[in-house]
Amino acid sequence: MYEKQKDLISAWQRGQLSRRGLIRGLAALGVTGATAGTLFNMMQTQALAADFDWKKHSGKGIKLLLNKHPYTDAMIANLDNFKALTGMDVSYDVFPEDVYFDKVTAALSSRSSEYDAFMTGAYMTWTYGPAGWIVDHNEWIQDSSKTNPGYNWTDMLEGVRKSCAWNGRPGGELGSDDAKQWCIPWGYEQNNLAYNAGMMEKAGAAVPTNMDEMIEAAARAQAGNDGIYGIGVRGSRSWATIHPGFLSAYANMGEIDLNVSDDGKLSAAMNTAGSKAFHAKWVKMIQDSGAADWSTHTWYQVGTDLGAGKSAMIYDADILGYFMNGGDNAMAGKLAYAPFAASGNGAPTPNIWIWSLAMSKFSKDLDATWYFMQWASGPEHGLFGAAEMDFVNPVRQSVWDDADFRARLSGSYPGYVEMHDVSAPGASIKFTAQPLFFDVTTEWAATLQKMVAKEVPVDEGLDQLAASIDRQLKDAGLG
Repeated sequence: MYEKQKDLISAWQRGQLSRRGLIRGLAALGVTGATAGTLFNMMQTQALAADFDWKKHSGKGIKLLLNKHPYTDAMIANLDNFKALTGMDVSYDVFPEDVYFDKVTAALSSRSSEYDAFMTGAYMTWTYGPAGWIVDHNEWIQDSSKTNPGYNWTDMLEGVRKSCAWNGRPGGELGSDDAKQWCIPWGYEQNNLAYNAGMMEKAGAAVPTNMDEMIEAAARAQAGNDGIYGIGVRGSRSWATIHPGFLSAYANMGEIDLNVSDDGKLSAAMNTAGSKAFHAKWVKMIQDSGAADWSTHTWYQVGTDLGAGKSAMIYDADILGYFMNGGDNAMAGKLAYAPFAASGNGAPTPNIWIWSLAMSKFSKDLDATWYFMQWASGPEHGLFGAAEMDFVNPVRQSVWDDADFRARLSGSYPGYVEMHDVSAPGASIKFTAQPLFFDVTTEWAATLQKMVAKEVPVDEGLDQLAASIDRQLKDAGLG
């Protein structure tokens, strides 16, 4: 029996057997599925140690500041393998998102050395980086004495990787040759459609492929199903209302948030004729087919309404639709997914949210912290999280290429893999990088609320918004 197990493991190490095939083979030899999965992770850990000194910082400890999230759950579930690999200890504090970013800002602004690394969104680094609170991770990525040869930085999806890098100049292109890698991608969200297939079929509503079709499909689905609304999108007075479906559609229509002049000055671009036409359609869609309490809707309300069967579809983070199709949600197993290009050109270009990891400039041991960073963002842990946990969406192409992972998604999440694949080439952050990002987007969301409530006409509201933003940019020396 022992020899047969060794033969299976050797076949996997030679690339002749998939991860699923190995686990099934071990199970057939009397090793339980759970134990086989544990053995697989241990073997990956041993393989990692073959050509890099992972024990260099053995005996040291680092501390993490983490947001409560499935990515965090996956990391904690696999942490014993990191400890075995490195001999390091890892402690952490986990906070819910409603207080998490305040905790990060407090730690960094006070120059505290309590936390060595933390979770962040790429947008936040537009503040943290220029303030000198985080490091340029290129220094470690490009040092072969500190980064293991299997890390494979270019395996990171290009649009995601570049969206986490910025040269620090307001209006500077993300991922430019002179950009600093302010954070390391960990997991990300595309913004596309998740829909209740039964509700859409009952109403005779086709899955939309452009903005006009989405407005029509939302209205038809609402009319054809009792007690539901047609489409869920975010509406709270927050930057988080602008960045998901709204900006994805807006950018796909060829519109931008800010102009950047030849001399680097910024100005508002929300009051162009094209922008006004787009806003008019978006506002009408919400008025006719959105939630009655749309102006209070955050990520959570958009998702839970879909999962509870209160809405027919959402245009938001794909992983939100993923989570609503499982667990104890009433609509679990009834949802499907589709890419969306508002312009109708068939090429989705979703704006993305990227949960990333970053090292605090005030860490007591940056080199030791980098050992954790490269492990947590490496291909081995990425595959573990995707295969064993709810670590979607992975940021590595090698994980997306894994046949077992793709089969797992395709079996329970119809259309999800295809949606990701067709959207990934155009997926990136569409905002202009600049330090007033949160001010600009929060005011944009407030203006959107006024338009939907019919407190101000769309054209007038956008003219007022652009004028206000231009004043703020000039006051900050940016315009």
